[in-house]
Amino acid sequence: QVRLMESGGGLVPPGGSLRLRCVVSGTNFKIAPVAWYRQAPGNERELVASISSDGTSSYADSVKGRFTISKDIARTTAYLQMDSVASEDTAVYYCKVYWRREWWGQGTQVTVSS
Repeated sequence: QVRLMESGGGLVPPGGSLRLRCVVSGTNFKIAPVAWYRQAPGNERELVASISSDGTSSYADSVKGRFTISKDIARTTAYLQMDSVASEDTAVYYCKVYWRREWWGQGTQVTVSS
């Protein structure tokens, strides 16, 4: 059984930083592709960042240069480091891993506000 547990969301002021965590179990985490998505109220869920099975990372244009996705293989944990956040980054953030099929976490709320 694949399980994902996200944490790290919260309230952060504009220009601040936050690090999201996604602990994954039940996969070969070293090669499992991982991605972070987000969904703001009234919007569709959108891809924020991803790491492919060979370790290549990619980013949405809106977060490029501000967010960093990474994997800690030993801890089977994916991270999303969010820097220089802005109000438009406010959303529920979801972790997704692909292992025979897509598996999603429950989401963690990020609110950017002063």
